[in-house]
Amino acid sequence: MTEAEFQNLLQRYLDNQCTAEERASVERWYARLEEVEVQTLRSQNQEAVEDAIWQRLVRSKAIPSQGARVIQHPASFWQSAPLKWMAALLVLGAALGLLFTSNQWQGVQLSSQVASNNGWIIRYNQTSQVQRFVLPDSSAITLHPGSRLRYQTAFVGPRREVYLQGEAYFKVHKNPAQPFLVFTKQVVTTVLGTSFRVKAYAGSSEASVAVREGKVAVQARKDAKLTATPAQPASNGVLLLPNEQVVYSVANRHLQKQLVTKPVILRPQKFEFEERPVVEVLTALEKAYGVDIVYDQDKLASCTVSISFDRETLFEKLGLLCKSLGARYSLTNEKIVFQSSGCELSSLSK
Repeated sequence: MTEAEFQNLLQRYLDNQCTAEERASVERWYARLEEVEVQTLRSQNQEAVEDAIWQRLVRSKAIPSQGARVIQHPASFWQSAPLKWMAALLVLGAALGLLFTSNQWQGVQLSSQVASNNGWIIRYNQTSQVQRFVLPDSSAITLHPGSRLRYQTAFVGPRREVYLQGEAYFKVHKNPAQPFLVFTKQVVTTVLGTSFRVKAYAGSSEASVAVREGKVAVQARKDAKLTATPAQPASNGVLLLPNEQVVYSVANRHLQKQLVTKPVILRPQKFEFEERPVVEVLTALEKAYGVDIVYDQDKLASCTVSISFDRETLFEKLGLLCKSLGARYSLTNEKIVFQSSGCELSSLSK
């Protein structure tokens, strides 16, 4: 099989126009992508075909769909019906003509790491635990179960690019001269060096990016401006700061900026207040969590409170403060709105 013939075969697979035997051949090729030493003919259609086969396996429940957190142990994974033929082929050493040689099938086992001959590596997490590894630029990755990450064996050129399906936490090695881009089907996330999480499972109606530290620029993948950075974000993109996230809706193609579900403390401090102004408490929370709390200073001008916080989350702290004052709070995108009618209630201690 020549390279041109193979590319034509991949396109027919995408168009659902190949025979059962041809479909099996393509899926054998996909199975062999699990091997680190395999040599393959790179095709412009390869990524699309990989996604098509991945989706087929998701629908057959051989691989978890979006939201899944626990999948079968690798030992039982081999026994799943849709993959029995994969195991058999690995044992028999079947190949796709020029794609594989018989000596590459010795001691084959299903692996979570893949490398092709053009310098790309694919990692699949087929376990029930997160997997941690380091990229060539020293960036640390935590890959969640049922997820995969594709990246180059060496980052060259003006950008460091990786491709994610599923969920991963990134701690990116800082390099302002070479921005780090995470591509999913829905969004493109660009950083210079920071920590953040990206979640974009196959078939999901949403994708999200949440920031732990630093600045992150997020755009819809369609028509994304790849030269954009957190320092110079795209006009139609979103700039995220710590404890902020953006949710992209596939239905309306909209990026919605908001606070993360559980903001973390960015600047540790003691939260002990004895007859202190409520504004002082709110200011301390703003600084500790890096959030914006909106309130009416005039109404709170004469309000004091005696309260202390320990291990409560930000929203639990706000709940206790509201209880002490007879106030309430609400979330408006990435801001917290603290509402109080004044100090009708006497200050209470926690």
